[in-house]
Amino acid sequence: MELLPLYTPPGSDPHALLTPLAAALAGEGPAIAPHVEQGQTFDGELPNDEIAAVLSTSGSTGTPKQTMLSVDALAASAMGTALALKAEGQWLLTLPVHYVAGFQVLVRSLYAGTRPWAMDLAAPFSADAFTAAAGELTDKVRFTSLVPTQLHRLLQDPRPETLQALRRFNAILLGGAPASAALREEAHRQGLKLVLTYGMSETCGGCVYDGVPLDGVDLINEDGRLWISGPVLADGYLGQAELSADRFRFNSGRRWFRTDDIGEFSNGKLSVSGRIDDVIVTGGVKVSATAVASAIESMAGVETALVLGIGSAEWGSEVAAAVVGQVSPDEVRQHAKAALGPHAAPRTILTLASLPVLPNGKPDRLAVQALLERAGA
Repeated sequence: MELLPLYTPPGSDPHALLTPLAAALAGEGPAIAPHVEQGQTFDGELPNDEIAAVLSTSGSTGTPKQTMLSVDALAASAMGTALALKAEGQWLLTLPVHYVAGFQVLVRSLYAGTRPWAMDLAAPFSADAFTAAAGELTDKVRFTSLVPTQLHRLLQDPRPETLQALRRFNAILLGGAPASAALREEAHRQGLKLVLTYGMSETCGGCVYDGVPLDGVDLINEDGRLWISGPVLADGYLGQAELSADRFRFNSGRRWFRTDDIGEFSNGKLSVSGRIDDVIVTGGVKVSATAVASAIESMAGVETALVLGIGSAEWGSEVAAAVVGQVSPDEVRQHAKAALGPHAAPRTILTLASLPVLPNGKPDRLAVQALLERAGA
C-alpha cells in the first residue's frame, strides 16, 4: 500500500487535500499523510490496503505517534457525527488539517457532499478573522470545531457580529482540552449550541458527544482507566508494532484502545475526570491536577489554569500551576488550600499572559512544564 506524504504548512490551501483525500476514501488512490515538518519521513509499511490516512498525534505529552486510520473507521466517525448532530451541513475549518480535528472537517465535508470554508490558518486566530470566515458560509446548516482557547478568545468582550456568527452555527464542537465551567456557562449564556466532545487521533477524533458515545462505540472502566472499542478505532501506529500491540488489545473478540484517561461510564454517559498522569504524588499524598486546576479556574479573575507536577528534593513531586488571569500567587495558593487541603496548594505558581499552545490549540504541556520547573528551581 502506497503512502503519499502531503506537506501542509500554515498558509497552504487545505482544499488542495480534498481531491487526494477523496481518492483515498474511495480506494482509488494512496493513503495520505498531511504533515508540517518539511522533509518529514514516515517509516514502516502500511498493514493493508484499507488505510486512508496517517496522522501524527499532537505530541502534547511526548513524542508524536503516526496513527493509521482506515476508510471504514473514518466513514464510521463521519456517519456517527451526522447521526449525533442529526444533520449534515457545511463546515468552517479553524484548525490545522494535519491534526485529527481539522482533518475530520474535510472528511465529514466529503461524505456530506459540501465544501468547507477555511480560515487563514497562517495568521494567529482572532475573533475578527473567525467572524469574517463564518460570514462566507452559504449553507443553511453550519458546523465548526473549536478548542477551548479559541472559544475563550471569541467570547472575550465579543462584538455583536461575532456573537451573531457563533449563534448561527447549528453546533459548535468543543474538544481537544478540558473546557472550564466558566467558559461553558458563558457560552450557554450567549445562546451558543455547544457540543462537548471527547476523543483522540486513535478514535478518529471525537467519539463521545456530550457524554454519549457515537453509534457503535463502547466504553469500559478498568481500574480507573478508560478503554474504548468500536468501528472508529485506528489500525495502530505506523512502524511501531510493539506500541500498537500494547495500546490496542483484543478482549472477547473485540479490539479495545487503552487511553490515558480516568473516566466513569454509567447510565449511558461518560464523565472524564483527568489523565492517569494528572495524579501528582507529593509527600506520599495523591493530588488530582485536574481538581486543582478546576478549583483555581473557579476564582474570580482567572481565565484558565494548567496544573502539573514538578520534581522536588523534599516532596518527590510538588504541585505547580500556570495561571492566566488577574490574581496573585498567594490568592491562588490559599484558595486551593481552602478548597482541597494543604497538599493541593501549589508551591510553584507562575502567572502568564497566555498558556503556550500547540498548532492545534491544545496547551503545550511540555513547554509549561519547562517554565514551571525553571520557576521552581
